[in-house]
Amino acid sequence: MKKRTLTSEIPSRDAQPAWLPLDQLAEAEISSEDPNYPIENALVQGRTRGWRAALPGEQIIRLTFEQPRTVKLVRVVIEEHECERTQQFVLRAALNRGGPWRELVRQQYNFNPSGAVREQEDYEVNLASVAALELSIVPDINGGEARASLQELRVAG
Repeated sequence: MKKRTLTSEIPSRDAQPAWLPLDQLAEAEISSEDPNYPIENALVQGRTRGWRAALPGEQIIRLTFEQPRTVKLVRVVIEEHECERTQQFVLRAALNRGGPWRELVRQQYNFNPSGAVREQEDYEVNLASVAALELSIVPDINGGEARASLQELRVAG
């Protein structure tokens, strides 16, 4: 019987995806921004402070690519260490700059400072030609004064 070991051909689960340099490939549009927590903090690898909205309520982060990109994976990381709240976000993609928008995922998460302080979601989307991505964040679905934040937004092609 012929046989061989495949272990060397199995990709490592620890391998990091090839994240796109969003600060070089896309223009960011935001509905508001705390000047101490600019959007670059969430988009550029190596920055740790993240983005935060200047105002409470629903916020939009839109990335428009200079050239349409293949998008295989999107990572969204949100942290909340101060208040208990239920947050919802919606991730959308558009094949053309002006839309129409296609909803990729709608996610709710319950933050609690005594335990659940970090949400990290990796979404395999496998889209061939994306002109724009949009993340809509409702920081508190009960209408509180919480401000939206985003620790990381990563995109791999």
